[in-house]
Amino acid sequence: MSTGADWRPSASAQLLRQRAALLARARQFFAQRAVLEVDTPLLVNAPVSDVHIHSAAVRLGFDPAAARSTGPTLFLHTSPEYAMKRLLAAGSGDIYQICHVVRGNEHGRLHNPEFTLIEWYRVGCSLEQLMEEVEALVRELLGAAAPVANERISYQAAFLRQLNLDPFTATDAALAEAARPLALVGAGIHSGGPEALSRDEWLELLMGGLIGPRLGRGALTFLHGYPASQAALARLDPADPRTAERFELYCEGIELANGFQELTSATEQRARFEADNVRRRRLGLPVFPLDERLLAALPAVPQCAGVALGFDRTLMLAAGAAHIEEVLPFPTARA
Repeated sequence: MSTGADWRPSASAQLLRQRAALLARARQFFAQRAVLEVDTPLLVNAPVSDVHIHSAAVRLGFDPAAARSTGPTLFLHTSPEYAMKRLLAAGSGDIYQICHVVRGNEHGRLHNPEFTLIEWYRVGCSLEQLMEEVEALVRELLGAAAPVANERISYQAAFLRQLNLDPFTATDAALAEAARPLALVGAGIHSGGPEALSRDEWLELLMGGLIGPRLGRGALTFLHGYPASQAALARLDPADPRTAERFELYCEGIELANGFQELTSATEQRARFEADNVRRRRLGLPVFPLDERLLAALPAVPQCAGVALGFDRTLMLAAGAAHIEEVLPFPTARA
């Protein structure tokens, strides 16, 4: 229910101007590099399978007599990645997009269900080259708020530095013990013993709760070399098949970007999607058919690297904002 004052935007007029200026700066950044801006659909037929990302479902029809929605179920995209890869397969060349995406169960200081991504793909680009370009754009957007230092650190080295654990060799019991400071007993996790979570789930808890918040303190920190089991849509590293050619960017403990050397094997990607669905069933999450259009396009996708950057979080850092609502005109709660 409206309180009578929540019609007002949560962002100040000054921050709305800064938001517009940074969006213009981002577009200028890509225009100077001859990267084509594209615009893909908000409504998609197939949602992502990632167990950590929850797609919002919609129906476009309505039956007044029954007072219910009708028609096929569609989904609000959680990223433009699948559609952009289909454009790459069709010969688009280097492309970028600035768009709103929607993800369920996203609430908190750094989260709003609807937010803005800057996503782009560079043909023939290495992961190292893409990290350099991400850093250039983030420094352009942060301006004077950008830290002077930068850092490249592997996933393995970050675990060793922060927890004195090797994520590739530590036992599940050791990972569970390292998670005790997160006080998860009340959530029913530790009470079930180390077998209560999968190995990847322990690693993700430790990264999200203990390691990630300590990264990027006074630096733009690129975390790379994720476990192969967390490759998502990235290639595995031929030099070390235990790891994926994937990175994330952190600044002041905030994750800003997620990048891949893109996987173009439809066979391998199908196997990963199917493994996601097995995990979704185990967790009691909804399971949906795979995106067959993406899988059909993947073999034609050229060798490329791609990344998604959270624009709102970047603006938070540029403006010194403490909460994402400070940089949004209208957060979902008052939309």
